[in-house]
Amino acid sequence: MAWERLVLCVSREARGLGVDAAYGFAWGEPPSGYPEGLSRLMEEVVERVRGRYGDASALTRDPVVQAYRRFYWRIGIDPTKTRPSGEALARRILRRGGLPRIHPIVDIGNVVSAETLVPIGIYDLDHATPPFRIVLSRGGEVFHPIGGSEKVLGRGVPVLVDSRGVVMHIYPYRDSRETMVRETTGRVMVVAAGVPGVPWGLVERAARLVLQYLRDLLGFEATDVRRAETCS
Repeated sequence: MAWERLVLCVSREARGLGVDAAYGFAWGEPPSGYPEGLSRLMEEVVERVRGRYGDASALTRDPVVQAYRRFYWRIGIDPTKTRPSGEALARRILRRGGLPRIHPIVDIGNVVSAETLVPIGIYDLDHATPPFRIVLSRGGEVFHPIGGSEKVLGRGVPVLVDSRGVVMHIYPYRDSRETMVRETTGRVMVVAAGVPGVPWGLVERAARLVLQYLRDLLGFEATDVRRAETCS
């Protein structure tokens, strides 16, 4: 696959809402077993998050958490009921003392999201067709969320779609089971979701960390981080 030709762009309408994404691609053999290095990384991140915040009230005051909450309100989601993913993972650490183990690729995304508070999406490229775009829904698109039932979208919802029109993600909070990571996954696109009020450097760093950990812990190869350009 010509990785340099794979692109993610953001429509002008979605850009006007404040969407700004960092992305990259990684590929390798599907993981077999669970890397010890990932287990250690998870423990280290848990300790850093607990040391940084101490409790959920301090986490809520974090400017990055507040920025994602404002964006949620803007797109019609109550963030006190549906938490931004980074906040939700950090809260889990503060309340339960750890992170879930789902799949090594997924867990790498969760580790980075918990520490940076930036939502991370990772998509199986064997089940998604480039090019990729973040656009506002026209209404009537069907979305198949992980762990949920089929949903027909209204108009104006920010979504990540592939060239077939498959809704891969509702930005920046929920992924589709159609393009999710599975046991056979060996080629992925990584997306770090930026919104107004979150420094671009943090969004870029989040994407870079995921790609780095995929290389260091799973032996994947990876591209550099890119910033999604604007498309029509």
